[in-house]
Formats: sequence, structure tokens, C-alpha cells
Amino acid sequence: MRKHLKIWLLILTAFVFRQGMAQFKEAPPQNLPRFDDVFWHWGYYFGFNIFDFKFDYAVPENTVRSVPEYGFNVGLISDFRLGRMWNLRLEPGIFTANRTLYFLNINDKYDSIRRVKSNYVSLPVYLKYSSLRNGNMRPFVAAGVSYNYNLTSYQNSGNDNAGGKFRMKTHVFMAHIAFGWEMYMYYFKFTPSIHGVFALNNEMVPDNDPNSPWTGPLEGVRTRGVYIVLTFE
Repeated sequence: MRKHLKIWLLILTAFVFRQGMAQFKEAPPQNLPRFDDVFWHWGYYFGFNIFDFKFDYAVPENTVRSVPEYGFNVGLISDFRLGRMWNLRLEPGIFTANRTLYFLNINDKYDSIRRVKSNYVSLPVYLKYSSLRNGNMRPFVAAGVSYNYNLTSYQNSGNDNAGGKFRMKTHVFMAHIAFGWEMYMYYFKFTPSIHGVFALNNEMVPDNDPNSPWTGPLEGVRTRGVYIVLTFE
């Protein structure tokens, strides 16, 4: 899956490079010349992601291996102009993050595998810095934080791993970094971007048994991931 993600990143990079080179070869008419002067505008986005886990171990042995799967993300954008190059962005949305855990210290085939399906309602806030516009192109970087509500956490479930459930916490806070390239089309602004996401708090709910072979060797589990987003504003 990481190989497929690299392929998509190469395709996206090639597309942006091609558009950028076109700006230097000729001076096209400037689309949406007053777009960035308004105080507020809205948009929407969608994309795909690949999420993994970072494990904090209570013991030195590496007892868990995580295999990520592709997910999707979709949401809305509310953009507030703070200055010529600065914007504050609210990007509420939903995203999925599915991972399969293999517990290397457990021999039984059924008990050694847990599939973690997570569906988040996400409320990110970004501070965005954009360079000067060059024709119909404008690169940017952004950083922010988000509150995320895991709809499928099983935090309050009576079943733990002994009953087949790897429980996660419902409330998750994450840090975000992003970069991309804004392209001013005739009717709208199109932006491909790449985001990195890192959970700030421990998401694991320990099993009822403190000596559990699943959560006993672990001190914490945190989500981390990368996603590619296509934005229309």
C-alpha cells in the first residue's frame, strides 16, 4: 500500500510541476484576480488516506505489527483572510482509518489478529501561509490541530480483546501539517495538497486484565498518517 501511495504522490507531483512550468513558458490571463481579497469564502474537499499506529511499549520487545489500509476523507472549508499571506481555515469533515494489528506474542491465529476500524468526525483548525501569487499558481504551507470524535471506538464496551474487541478512546486530539499548490481556474480555485497527521494523546483503552497479552505490553497507541486532498473553493 505504501508503494501505491508513492505512485499517487509521483502523479500529483508531476501534475503540479507541469502546471507550474506552463506558468513560466507563457503568461496566461489571470483567473479570479480578486479571489484572495475577500474576508471569507467556503469550499469543500475530498481525498484518500493511509493511517498507521505508533506504539509505545512498556517492555522493550516489539510485540505488535500494524498493517494500514486505504481510507477516505471528505469535508467542508471555511476560510478567513487574516492578511495578504495568512489565512485561518476551519475544515470540518469525516475520515476513515482502518488498520490490522498482528500480535507477535500470541500463537493462536484468531487471537493474534485484531482489525481496528475507525470512523472519525474531525474538526481541524489550520493557520495557512501562502507565497505571492505567480500567474494562476500559489504554493502554501499550513499547520494546525484538530479534535476528533471516533464513532467506532468501543471505549465503553464491556468486551475487550478477550472478546475480540481492541478498544480505542472516543476523543482524540491531533496535530496537522500540510503543503500544497493552489491553482486558479476560470470558475474556482483547485488545490491538491499533502497532509501529515499525528495523534497527541494515547488512544488505547487497556483490557480489563492488566496482564492481557494484547494491551499489557503496551503503554500507548497513537494514530499517524498521510492523506492527499483535492480542494475546490
